[in-house]
Amino acid sequence: MQQSYKAAVIQAASIPTDSMATAAKAVELIHQAAGNGAKVLVFPEAFLGGYPKGNSFGAPIGIRKPEGRDAFAEYHAQAISLEGEEVALIEQAAIETDSVVVLGCIEASGGTLHCTVLYFNGTHGLVGKHRKLMPTAGERLIWGFGDGSTMSAIDTPYGKLGAVICWENYMPMLRMYMYSQGVSLYCAPTADDRDSWLSTMRHIALEGRCYVLTSCQYLLRSAYPQDFECALGNDENTVLMRGGSAIIDPLGEVLAGPDFTQETILYADIRPEQVIRGKYDFDVAGHYARPDVFRLFVDTQSKEPVQEIQPAGCVRE
Repeated sequence: MQQSYKAAVIQAASIPTDSMATAAKAVELIHQAAGNGAKVLVFPEAFLGGYPKGNSFGAPIGIRKPEGRDAFAEYHAQAISLEGEEVALIEQAAIETDSVVVLGCIEASGGTLHCTVLYFNGTHGLVGKHRKLMPTAGERLIWGFGDGSTMSAIDTPYGKLGAVICWENYMPMLRMYMYSQGVSLYCAPTADDRDSWLSTMRHIALEGRCYVLTSCQYLLRSAYPQDFECALGNDENTVLMRGGSAIIDPLGEVLAGPDFTQETILYADIRPEQVIRGKYDFDVAGHYARPDVFRLFVDTQSKEPVQEIQPAGCVRE
């Protein structure tokens, strides 16, 4: 039986106007958590690049204001590339600490931004990513849609791990696909700091009989300049996101959190045998499934908008 180990959820604010400074902060937090014995670390949604809470990007129905275009250009400037220095810093920290790190970022792909989670698997470095399939409400104005090609979970020394971002967790079929991959570490980076979020996370832990690690930023209005448009006002002490990060075991017991008061790191001991103990009476993708009645078909192909058809009939994306 696999040994128990410690996991951590990082409840911290990004520096939304400086992605390199945010990356440096992430490196410090990785070393701090690993120094306290954590082997698996989960950061919030959009930690690198920022979550622009309260900004409308100048887009009333039927209108795009010039100041909204300026706001998007500034936001795009803080987005990261997988080949960029920010990712290299995080990768090096994961390698140095031999830690599994799950980190939310805003990823630039040409003129389009994606809300993405990056997977760093210890000394293997960056090993994968997941792009948010369905941005929520106004997020659709600034973020593109992911496709099925980035939904694969990854193997780690601590079990199968996957990430589902924020309100993707309300998509039953996406959850089922994650469970079908044998995920034992279900990561949920989020910007949802409502009281109801913990109930969702406990439900998922029970439904998937997996450990759930959810992380949200604790972010103040002071993280942004005064000219940042914010529907929540301009008082620098206003809390834009209040955290609520938590770790839940496969039978729904809350092991750590939620904390709504500060930037912090929450820790919990992970006992891998608890996953199997939980599935004794409920395995949603196994003996509790009814494939004679319900079946899920998942398209994991990349969907590129342009394809080249070569003379020999081959298709190159």
